[in-house]
Amino acid sequence: MFNIKNTITLFALIATVSIASAQIKIGDSFPDVQLQNNKNATIKLNSFKGKTVLVDFWASWCGPCRLANKNLVKLYDQYKNQNFEIVGISIDNDKTKWLKAIEKDKMKHQQLIDPKGFDAKTAVTFGVEALPSTFLFDASGKLIAINPTEAQIIAQIKKNK
Repeated sequence: MFNIKNTITLFALIATVSIASAQIKIGDSFPDVQLQNNKNATIKLNSFKGKTVLVDFWASWCGPCRLANKNLVKLYDQYKNQNFEIVGISIDNDKTKWLKAIEKDKMKHQQLIDPKGFDAKTAVTFGVEALPSTFLFDASGKLIAINPTEAQIIAQIKKNK
C-alpha cells in the first residue's frame, strides 16, 4: 500500500512538472504556433518578430473579452504604424460566432482561432486559465509581460519605435 501511494504521488508530481514546463514564462521566445486566421490563411506566431506584439486570448462568448476588444481596437488603430501588432487567438468552438464577433467588434488586427476551448494547444502552451489573457512580446520575440497594463504596452511600443 505504501509503495502504491508513493508511486501515485511520483506520477502526480511528474505530471505537474510536465504541465508547468509546457507553459510559457517571462523571457521565453514566441512559441512555435501556427493557426488559421479569419481569412483561412495559416499564420505563424513567430512571423511577427521585429514588432512589439500583444497576444490576446479571447472568445466570442466571453463578455469581458468583448469589452476589452473595444480598447484593443483603439490601441491598434493608434499604434499599428509604430511597429506594433495585436494577435487575437480565439478559443471559440464555433467558427461562425467567432467570425461574427470579429465583424461586430470591428477588429482589424490579426485574428487566429484554436477551436478547442481551454484544451486548445495554444491555450495550454500559454497557460491560459481565464479570458481574456494577454501576453506582451518585445521586438526580439521575448515574452516581457503577462496581462500587461495599457501603460506597459504603450511604453514597450515607444521603446521599440
